[in-house]
Amino acid sequence: QVQLVESGGGLVQAGGSLRLSCAASTGTYSSYVMSWFRQAPGKEREFVAGISWGGSVRSYVDSVKGRFTISRDNAKNTMYLQMNQLKPEDTAVYYCAADNSRGGIILSRSPPAYEYWGQGTQVTVSS
Repeated sequence: QVQLVESGGGLVQAGGSLRLSCAASTGTYSSYVMSWFRQAPGKEREFVAGISWGGSVRSYVDSVKGRFTISRDNAKNTMYLQMNQLKPEDTAVYYCAADNSRGGIILSRSPPAYEYWGQGTQVTVSS
């Protein structure tokens, strides 16, 4: 089993930056695509960014493109989300997810496609 643990969330003023980490405590990320999702109170879980197992394919939701950068270090079994120029609308619980059913390349934006999930880390951006 793959266990995912997010960290790095917190409180930040608009325009600030945070870096989220997702570490695998068991198993390996080597053949998994990895994605970040977020969910604000009363809203659906939203795809934020995804990365193929080798890092050659990346995808971002339009609202974060140019501000967020996804990366992964498979040797450390860790994925990162660098978030710059944060906005209040970025406030949400951010979840790490992993999927190995699509060959390690295809990035789904649908939560049911992901078998493994972390417990989430809160990101709050004040105005």
